[in-house]
Amino acid sequence: MTRFLFVLAVLLSFPAALVAQGTSIALSTGAYDSGLPVEVSADELSVDQGSGEAIFDGNVLVVQGDVRMSAGKVVIVYATGDSGSTNGIARLVASGGVTFVTATDAAEAETADYSIEGGTVTLTGNVLLTQGQTAISGEKLVIDLAAGSGRMEGRVRTVIGGGNN
Repeated sequence: MTRFLFVLAVLLSFPAALVAQGTSIALSTGAYDSGLPVEVSADELSVDQGSGEAIFDGNVLVVQGDVRMSAGKVVIVYATGDSGSTNGIARLVASGGVTFVTATDAAEAETADYSIEGGTVTLTGNVLLTQGQTAISGEKLVIDLAAGSGRMEGRVRTVIGGGNN
């Protein structure tokens, strides 16, 4: 009974926004630097010269500084300059079950779109964000790596770590 009352008190004192359709979330992304190199490893690599995409398939791991992302498949879309030549990585599109990890937070989703240029990650499909003992789920999580913030959308639910009773 004491544990029930504790959980009820925590839930009643918790902002109602977390059970609404969307909520803002603080994330610890450290000193995100979009200029850091992006390292990708996978079982296979294929390059499509026509579209200018590199497709990494099987046990893909992407690392950029303290940010890590793993997935079944990652397509790298290159930025192009005015002359049409490639000008670095614009974004990474991950699918096949995605895990996105920063120094202190972890998120899982079905797909992710990581904009290197914009410093944002959009995770979609059964998103689960874990921060310490707190778990937040929804359908879409947009993370601003530079600001260290995020927004969860789509029937947001949370579980808050309980007390010692």
